[in-house]
Amino acid sequence: DGDRKGGLYHNPIYPERFGRNRSYALGKMSGKASLVKNLELLGIQLVEENLQKVLRRIVELGDSKKTITLADLPFIITDVLETHEEQRIELLNCSISSGLNLKSVASIRMMFDKKEHNESGSGNGGYDAFMSAVKKILKKHHLQCPQLLDYQIRIPRGGQTDALTESIITWDMNGKRVQTVGIDPDQVMAAVNATLKMLNLHLMQLDQINDKNLVESAA
Repeated sequence: DGDRKGGLYHNPIYPERFGRNRSYALGKMSGKASLVKNLELLGIQLVEENLQKVLRRIVELGDSKKTITLADLPFIITDVLETHEEQRIELLNCSISSGLNLKSVASIRMMFDKKEHNESGSGNGGYDAFMSAVKKILKKHHLQCPQLLDYQIRIPRGGQTDALTESIITWDMNGKRVQTVGIDPDQVMAAVNATLKMLNLHLMQLDQINDKNLVESAA
């Protein structure tokens, strides 16, 4: 914050003198000024509303003891700004277990249109087990899950073992290719977050299609 107040806490010894670059802390105790400085280093500008959303997400990650780096910021921004405010589907709890020579098992507690569902599933890997449980809940609402076309995981260069991972999943949604992105230190949960975005987007599109059909039938 001192750098944004005319060098209030100015140190005459520059880090560049010792072959290092100036950095600004990101984490639970981060303030708006620190975030703005880091965004400036990346050449990114955000309007005030989006700045506050990103800051809240950084604080949340800091609460989970996550070390946030400059390389994590683009992931966080993408994740936050792609999340819709109104979500018909919300994951309340998720437990996934995997083991050597064992099938993965997932138990989830999910809110769907303000109704709570508890379901479990198994599969070849944690994410497959999660999707098995999700499809059971969708079936109760007479819905099919969009087909997964592509699944990628990205980690920032030079990332540590606790680095944020970015899951980019491509879906066939009503005949159109749609990508959703999720981030989390855990690779499976990053994919779970991307899937939750897809599900809410899918429901929103179905609502729009139904509304359009009602208008056309009434005409």
